[in-house]
Amino acid sequence: MKKVLILGAGMVVKPIAHYLLDNNFEITVASRTKEKAEKVIEGYSNGKAVAWTVDQLNILDTFIKSHDMVVSLLPYSYHVQIAKKCITHKKNMLTTSYVSPEMDELNTEAKEAGIIILNELGVDPGYDHMTAMEIIDRMHEQGSKIDEFYSLCGAICAPEASNNPFRYKFSWSPKGVVMASNNDAQFLKNGKIVNLDSKDLFKNPLSIDFPGVELMHVYPNRDSLPYIDIYGIPEVKTMFRGTFRYQNWCEALDLLKALNLTGYNELDFTGKTFAQVTAEINGFKPDGLKNAIKAKFNIDDNHIGLKAIEWLGVLDNKPVHLEKGSPFDLTSDLMIDKMMMDKSERDMVIMQHVFNITKANGEKETVISRMLDYGNNEYTSIARTVALPAGIGVKMILDKKITDIGVHIPIKKSIYAPILKELKSLGISMTETIEELKI
Repeated sequence: MKKVLILGAGMVVKPIAHYLLDNNFEITVASRTKEKAEKVIEGYSNGKAVAWTVDQLNILDTFIKSHDMVVSLLPYSYHVQIAKKCITHKKNMLTTSYVSPEMDELNTEAKEAGIIILNELGVDPGYDHMTAMEIIDRMHEQGSKIDEFYSLCGAICAPEASNNPFRYKFSWSPKGVVMASNNDAQFLKNGKIVNLDSKDLFKNPLSIDFPGVELMHVYPNRDSLPYIDIYGIPEVKTMFRGTFRYQNWCEALDLLKALNLTGYNELDFTGKTFAQVTAEINGFKPDGLKNAIKAKFNIDDNHIGLKAIEWLGVLDNKPVHLEKGSPFDLTSDLMIDKMMMDKSERDMVIMQHVFNITKANGEKETVISRMLDYGNNEYTSIARTVALPAGIGVKMILDKKITDIGVHIPIKKSIYAPILKELKSLGISMTETIEELKI
């Protein structure tokens, strides 16, 4: 029986653990909190839980040597040091995180060790890459050119659970979501590069009607330009990667950012209320804070963003729970307190690829590929759609159905084809249509 070491027992570990256990792999879940790992493997005889923290590197060497493959579900900053140990011990490795430049530099060493370090095998990044490349490769084989490509994804609550002013609830890392709101963005539109500063990220979102859901907003996701080369579409004139949200989110986050409430600057909160902190970092007086905000941004009481931040609590005369910290800490902690999904609610992952193409005969065509996936009583949708691609990747590598070596993301047909086939059998798939759609 092949042995898989899973590092971390966070919010997406359960589906990958269960998938591997059900497929007769022996797994060890190593977590800072052993009890969390034990709950994951409960009821399985081929699972083991161990207590482990990232500073116990000597123990990690022992773990890696005694397993056939390593899955790192730790924060991305730890992946490179784990990868170096996998290279030393010649053990394959998989992550769901973006490839860092430092990870990419390990490509030659991984090849020399004869192993694969497969990254970005979750939902976004991961499933988005694979389903995009499946269509791109097919289009190119048919002689078509990709004129415009939009790749859009959102991990959100189901419509019936979007019952707060932000219309958002967290089924995964809240701090990661708020942190992503501080990104800059860059994309290609009609042959011209568009740069968006972080302060403008949520201004002027796209409006897209997603069938079965509603009219959604989309804001740019980081830097889209590298994907022109990554996806092998040098002919493309528009390349845009974006994030789906319900309509209130962009307006609310735009106001939070304009009020400097997502910054990382360290402040002293001793003896202060949320209203005092919000006032001080914006040069307002705590008395009449709401009116000062309305006057500065020329908005009224019905403004969606104002309703949202007032509901969140950043205007409250309630003592801050921290002595020191950043505005980011305050905002994300309030969101954790008020915006986590409960067990009675469903989350949802939606994905949409839009290809405007020119066929070999010169005809123009729009190809749209969509996924709508809901959580269930067993797993959240985000956990399923992140963890199952990763679990299948592990199985395919250990079964030698994926034989590539080096540092990879799942854009090669030899990697994505078997994974997508297995995902479809588990109910995760895209529906492809040809239609007129203008973005």
